[in-house]
Amino acid sequence: MDTTAYRTGGPYGEAAGVDGRSSGPSDCDVLVVGSGAGGLSAAVTAAHLGLRVIVAEKSGVFGGTTAYSGGWLWIPNAPHAVAAGKAESPDAARSYLRHVLGNRYDEAMIGGYLDCAPRMVDFFEQNTEVRFNPGSGVPDFHGDIPGAATGWRSVVAAPYDGRELGPLISRLCPPIPETTFLGMSIASGVDMRMFLTATRSAKAFGYVARRLMRHLRDLALYRRGMHLVNGNALVARLLRSAADKGVNLWTGAAVRELIRADGRVVGAIVETSAGVTEVRARRGVVLATGGFPHDARRLNDMLPHVQAGTLHYSAASDGNSGDGLRLAECVGAQVSDSQAHAAAYAPVSLVPRPDGSLGRFPHLVERGKPGIIAVNATGKRFVDEGGPYHDYVREMIAATPEGQPAVSWLICDHRFLRRYGLGAVKPAPVPFRRWLANGYLTSGGTIEELAHRCGIDVAGLSATIRTFNRHAERGEDPEFHRGTTPYRKAQGDPDHRPNPCLAPITRAPFYAVKVMPGSLGTFAGIRTDGRGRVLDKRGDPIPRLYAVGNDMNSIMGGHYPSGGITLGPAMTYGFLAAETIAGSDVMECGNDGRKEDAV
Repeated sequence: MDTTAYRTGGPYGEAAGVDGRSSGPSDCDVLVVGSGAGGLSAAVTAAHLGLRVIVAEKSGVFGGTTAYSGGWLWIPNAPHAVAAGKAESPDAARSYLRHVLGNRYDEAMIGGYLDCAPRMVDFFEQNTEVRFNPGSGVPDFHGDIPGAATGWRSVVAAPYDGRELGPLISRLCPPIPETTFLGMSIASGVDMRMFLTATRSAKAFGYVARRLMRHLRDLALYRRGMHLVNGNALVARLLRSAADKGVNLWTGAAVRELIRADGRVVGAIVETSAGVTEVRARRGVVLATGGFPHDARRLNDMLPHVQAGTLHYSAASDGNSGDGLRLAECVGAQVSDSQAHAAAYAPVSLVPRPDGSLGRFPHLVERGKPGIIAVNATGKRFVDEGGPYHDYVREMIAATPEGQPAVSWLICDHRFLRRYGLGAVKPAPVPFRRWLANGYLTSGGTIEELAHRCGIDVAGLSATIRTFNRHAERGEDPEFHRGTTPYRKAQGDPDHRPNPCLAPITRAPFYAVKVMPGSLGTFAGIRTDGRGRVLDKRGDPIPRLYAVGNDMNSIMGGHYPSGGITLGPAMTYGFLAAETIAGSDVMECGNDGRKEDAV
């Protein structure tokens, strides 16, 4: 493989054959700041359209939060669905979003997205190494709302062989360690089901054994897994495509300031390991730095529970600290404050690591399995545990009395723990005693003992468990109706009857993991138009400045209608921004505006 078509390690990296002592400005047509799905989709598209592109990533690895993610995109009427005969009326998805988003539904932005997203998918599959698999059985989150679908509105990155990246594999951000098994990521669907049933099915055992053998071989040969899935596969495919198209890929390159001339953004000041350099971008700068999940000041300004004294723990990449928003504000842009919720919430537990740091585990999977409940400090349930992760945190905050920190506990018994795991604790046959020793997992021989050790109201939890168990025996949940929509059922165990989401909690010892408000990223971002062009406070485009991904204000209005509503718009608007910069015709997607403003 030719390694001279891209640069790694900064703008003067050895992979490009440069000695690192060069001085003076660099130049390109497009400077992309950040290397998640939004930034890389813009870079790949622009390079395909003949432009010279630099991607500046401030960390030492590419991928940002996308590399941590499940790799799903919400794309109604994607080419896969159409080819399978599952095309739907354009009004169906619009109707669903109107009901979920309410008064934050923006017809122009939503219509433009739904029109363009399928074309984005087709472009990448026809012209790059990016491939997707259809989510034929992945339901929308709110199945009781008109227009909700039971499948075919999602696509996921197809698995990828990391060896195809060549030297770039060392610059690919690994997944969150606590979400892996020995560093091996597990994909949702069949892959995860095989792992969860490996001790109960000969077929699943054989499947898992083969996966493990390959992974152990990869660790011996390459010091990391090479069977890439989820968001890691998506980033790898985008990186391979970027390298093939000659994109200059810089790591350790932090953009400190945008350069303006004659009212236009014409480049940026970039700090690298080789020093500070000026990058001139003839056609545009694309901000794709991942929003502000680790910007303490902005979190305090925009999240009411943080203002009230509850700390926020995001599972997003540590590098997502609001750089893009600050850069845009310095040249006259405005960050939206109109979202229903400024962050994409997810329940998070803090995982002690051997080096003394704390990992952040996002609880996205086990909450819907039969035999678990969530309670607050009073010992009472507050939500359908297996419902959307955004709703879990929203309801946890709402159920917390004023003046108290928002916190909850996931409670299960021994049968559940060994069958499904709990947070970072893996199911049998993986040992779990170390989690008790380091305090991540709390146990009790009785429910009362567990409540006492966790600081939960003993009488409250005891009463909750008794009531829950009585109904769960019959597969019923009159309080929160678990297992009554397609999404909730999909989160459960299809082998469990009568309700895949409900089982009593009876087999001692009992276990708990403490869960805090967290997020997968942020919704509030820079105001843009339907082509990703950054708008000033009057609503006019700032020439040659674009924002995509979580730097761009979410078109979902601070709501979470379905999985993939972050990466779908990220790649679509990255694609559209690049087309606009290149001067391509985007009118067919329903976007208005003057093409000449792009350049």
